[in-house]
Amino acid sequence: MIQTYLSNYLNKAVYEMIDGGKRFYAEIKELRGVWAVGKTLEECRGNLLSVIEGWLIIRSKEGLPI
Repeated sequence: MIQTYLSNYLNKAVYEMIDGGKRFYAEIKELRGVWAVGKTLEECRGNLLSVIEGWLIIRSKEGLPI
């Protein structure tokens, strides 16, 4: 169930090149504050996954809607 949730949101991510093409930036507009950067697309996607996981943990601990 959690894996499906994570996959669904990773598929909604918007990626772009920043810093003159040296890094990738990704964000998920539906999840406020969820964004990440990386030197490669794979690194950026992995960082984004970690951010989503942290976002879920914090919201869950605080009793906020997910």
